[in-house]
Amino acid sequence: MGRFFNLDSPLMTFLSKMADLMILNLLTLICCIPIITAGDAMTALYYMTVKMVKNEECYIVKGYFKSFKENFKQATIIWLIALLVGIILVGDFLILRNSTLSFGKVIMVLITVVAVIYIFTMIYIFPVLSRFENTVKNTIRNSFLMSILNLPKTILLVIINLVPAVVLLVTLQAMPIVILFGFSVPAYVASMLFVKIFKRFEPEEEEEQSDELETLSFIREEQEQKQRALEEEAQEEEGAQAVQEAAPEEKSEEENQE
Repeated sequence: MGRFFNLDSPLMTFLSKMADLMILNLLTLICCIPIITAGDAMTALYYMTVKMVKNEECYIVKGYFKSFKENFKQATIIWLIALLVGIILVGDFLILRNSTLSFGKVIMVLITVVAVIYIFTMIYIFPVLSRFENTVKNTIRNSFLMSILNLPKTILLVIINLVPAVVLLVTLQAMPIVILFGFSVPAYVASMLFVKIFKRFEPEEEEEQSDELETLSFIREEQEQKQRALEEEAQEEEGAQAVQEAAPEEKSEEENQE
């Protein structure tokens, strides 16, 4: 029975992870309340959930606010742009739904396409911002391209993010669970996919590994050269000592001959 409550046991690892996710969710919920900081809050959330998936050690609260501080400017700009675009799209839908224009259906189809692109991009934008340093423009562009290049995973990510909303629609009694885990658990599950997706776009890790290997091989070569130099010096010293030892004997032989 004691082994279940060991710090390294699967049960304790699971409970520890759930506690971390609960803390992350509450932090995100609090930081989203001002609305203007919601984008930065989501960026910090994904920064931590990706670290958790990759088993990178980091203090939850400290790591969260580290990302919050570092990405505040870009995340806020992106969020305000996204919020404005979202409001425009919703307004267009409401207007066209009650419109009697003959070409209203065509415009509705176009707006639907734009809305899908918007949703796909928004699914990626804050995780991308949390992992890559780039300009606002390139972050938005890269998020869109990643969503298209990984279309099946993108659709799955949309479903994962819709789960809390669907649960609330089914039963309001799930509200406490959503308050405690509604942001963090979907983000953690989504981060499992993001880790695989981002791996294609993170050549730095491979470069770092190759640099480390080159450094190690250089160190080994240097050590081998030093070892060879020491051996040569030792051989030279042995030769010099042999010469010195042989010199008196030769001298004594010459004296005897005299």
